[in-house]
Amino acid sequence: MAKTQLGARVDEDVAELARKRAADLGVSVGDYLARLVQDDASGLRARGVEAAARFLADHQAVFDEAEDARQPGEVRAA
Repeated sequence: MAKTQLGARVDEDVAELARKRAADLGVSVGDYLARLVQDDASGLRARGVEAAARFLADHQAVFDEAEDARQPGEVRAA
């Protein structure tokens, strides 16, 4: 498929995030942005967010219990 060049202006911090994430994935920034657009247009991203929300709704009590069981002063892992 032929490629078309697009231009967009974004804040430098957004540009840097895009560069870093593309590098993490081993793809160009253009390919990374194309993937984001395709995922968004296909509804993949929305379905992922909805699935995560359903998971949390179904299992929130487990997370609440784990949080309540923490000892005072215990540091959470990042």
